[in-house]
Amino acid sequence: MTNQQKADRLALIQKIAERQKREKATALRMAKLKTRSKSLVKRVPKKKRDFMEIPKESNMYQWTDASSYAKEYYGETMYETTRFDNDWD
Repeated sequence: MTNQQKADRLALIQKIAERQKREKATALRMAKLKTRSKSLVKRVPKKKRDFMEIPKESNMYQWTDASSYAKEYYGETMYETTRFDNDWD
């Protein structure tokens, strides 16, 4: 190995070592920021007024008027199937 090759090799090794050192420092800094941001989030109190108050015994998805539900979703079909119901009496 010539002196020039040895110098080039040592320069390359030093360059890679510096890059790895920077990457490691960046990774440590990012990990520190993550843990710090998580601790900041935990300290923020939740406000009650941010959430909608729903009584536990009620179902907000339940239709209160069955006829309007049937008319809206099954209007034409319901009409066609029930219009002759009284003819059987």
